Amino acid sequence: MKVEKDHPTLLTKLLNKQFLKFVISGGINTLFTYLVYLLLLQALSYSMSYTISYISGIFLSYYLNTIFVFKEKVTFRKFLKFPIVYLVQYLINLLMLFVLVEYLNLSKQIVPLIVIVVTIPITYTLSKLIIKSK
Repeated sequence: MKVEKDHPTLLTKLLNKQFLKFVISGGINTLFTYLVYLLLLQALSYSMSYTISYISGIFLSYYLNTIFVFKEKVTFRKFLKFPIVYLVQYLINLLMLFVLVEYLNLSKQIVPLIVIVVTIPITYTLSKLIIKSK
């Protein structure tokens, strides 16, 4: 099946430069939050460790996505809206974390990585809507 230049495929749209930058910044943010999670796990429960590391990741994510990915100005108004994206993602992730650890007995050290990968497309779309809004 031939794809015309005027009608890019879904894969072509997803693999654009902006999305790749989003994945890179997400990788940096994921590494940061994962290390914070592992550090906190030494003293706190997995759910509390995840919550604290997740909140710290929101701040880093807003900065990276605004400056590096979408090349927009950092504004207080968008910063206030930005956590909505991550509140939705957090609730989905926490539920998945609970199910994967408690019911499927997967490693509590590995599960946060799995749930982050699953929600990447949702996070990209919602982040773009908020950061690029006028």
